[in-house]
Amino acid sequence: MQIHTPDPDYLAATDSPARFRAAALLAALFVAGIALVHVVDHLLGLGLARFGVVPRELAGLRGVLAAPLLHADLGHLVSNVVPLLVGGTLLLYLYPDSSRFVLPAVYVGSGLAVWIAARGSTHIGASGLVYGIVAYIFVAGILRRDRRAWAASILVAFLYGAMVWGVLPLKTGVSWETHLAAALIGIVLAFVLRLRDVPPRKRYSWEDEDANTDVGEDLATALNPPVGPVAPARSAPLPAPPTARADSA
Repeated sequence: MQIHTPDPDYLAATDSPARFRAAALLAALFVAGIALVHVVDHLLGLGLARFGVVPRELAGLRGVLAAPLLHADLGHLVSNVVPLLVGGTLLLYLYPDSSRFVLPAVYVGSGLAVWIAARGSTHIGASGLVYGIVAYIFVAGILRRDRRAWAASILVAFLYGAMVWGVLPLKTGVSWETHLAAALIGIVLAFVLRLRDVPPRKRYSWEDEDANTDVGEDLATALNPPVGPVAPARSAPLPAPPTARADSA
């Protein structure tokens, strides 16, 4: 499989420290928001965990929007902070167009899937977002085959590859259904959106030379078509003169 190098002119026009800082800032603002919710909940004793997703209960539908903002304890929150910062920054920076679809789909879609099919419990936490984002970055990097995407894919695989065990019901008290639903959504979207955010690959000078040579040869052939050997002209044979014949009396 060939890994393409993105066009440097394209990268110079679209990549900049300011754009990376903007992506990191947006990810940090979301993380700061969920951290603020947890601190306020803990200090005031609000018991916001009751607003999580409760499968197949009408009141539990509110958790589709609220659950990613809520965490059971500080350890639960901290376990999601760094992956959200890293994954969110990579997603917004490398896939700005796709992120408009990925983030809402993972956020809402995983919550709806849990509400429909998960076991009876209250499901909270932003780990669904983590699984969806990481799964998308990993698969999208493989499908796009450019160096930046591959680097991001390898990075999330190295940092969070062990998260794959979180999609299995191996540990009590963990919403593996949320993890599984979000990861599947991320994988599907990586295929659906594979033609978005694809940088043009770098073209080398010898490729342009070959292309110009081919065009020149085609043009020369069109203007000067090959001429085959000319057959000598042959004249048609003359008819024989009529033969004199004597009439009988």
